[in-house]
Amino acid sequence: MIKVGIYGGSGYTGQELMRLLINHPDAQVVAATSRRFAGVPVDEVYPVFSGMTDLVYTDASPEAIADLADIVFLALPHGIAMEFAPVFLQAGRKVIDLSADFRIHAAATYEAWYGRHKTPGTLGEAVYGLPELHRDSIRSARLVANPGCYPTSIILGLAPVLKSHWIDTDSVIADSKSGVSGAGRDPQIASLFCEVAEGFKAYKVGGHRHTPEIEQELSALAEREMKISFTPHLLPVKRGILSTIYAKLSKEVTAEEATALYRAFYREESFVRICRSGQFPNLSSVVGSNYCDIGVTIDKRTGRIIIVSAIDNLIKGASGQAIQNMNLLCGLKEETGLPAIALFP
Repeated sequence: MIKVGIYGGSGYTGQELMRLLINHPDAQVVAATSRRFAGVPVDEVYPVFSGMTDLVYTDASPEAIADLADIVFLALPHGIAMEFAPVFLQAGRKVIDLSADFRIHAAATYEAWYGRHKTPGTLGEAVYGLPELHRDSIRSARLVANPGCYPTSIILGLAPVLKSHWIDTDSVIADSKSGVSGAGRDPQIASLFCEVAEGFKAYKVGGHRHTPEIEQELSALAEREMKISFTPHLLPVKRGILSTIYAKLSKEVTAEEATALYRAFYREESFVRICRSGQFPNLSSVVGSNYCDIGVTIDKRTGRIIIVSAIDNLIKGASGQAIQNMNLLCGLKEETGLPAIALFP
């Protein structure tokens, strides 16, 4: 049985890790930390766990958690996780970080978007944890940088056409919409019910911090430096991300050929599903699951390919993908402990 510690366990990603790991046949959560709720039972903070766990949140040191756990999930804010990861690594523990602190390879790029990186020497050890693209590297890693939610939907959406050199890499536009849980559990005015209900808005236009992460991975796929236009929007729903991606084609193809390309590229992937030609994803088909659903078509009039991808931002976009990475690190089947069917209706 794999002993798991969740460091920073009282936010939505920590809660989602707990929910998924409670039913994982090969893992046991032995500790979950929270400064705010130290000494409070997990099922008091999240009544959904009533009768399912006796865990109590603790404000334990990383050294204390390292003594208990084989593998540690860091569900901490950006800028904080980097302080704790080296402690766990030095103790011989494997770490999966759900913040952005180790996703970007170059310290200078990280600092341009997030602020000073306090442990730049650790960046070279981190593996970007998108299993569909980096599976072999993840298996042998000690530190996995779990991808962001928007990047997951966009990178998986573009990977087949970039690897096949089907598009003009200077023409990519990604228009993404997320549920409110993506903003986290801390109270803030922009996430209040009256601010969100019956509304729909763009935010951080022209400067969202996921941009360099997306461009880093797309550039590796395209084998040349890429820049994209990325605009996120806030949907008045709890969960889910839907990204619509546009790019100019560099060759003439049909919608059927595009669908065939995607089916072939992802044919061995358990968590990527390609829609039938002419059909496109719906959030209701992925929320509550670890799936990424992708639909693709060709706009013949403009010579563009249009790609639509959908994920649950808390599962495939965060905690579910983290468990997928844990399974790889521990030599388990990737699907172990992950929900196979979305919640519908």
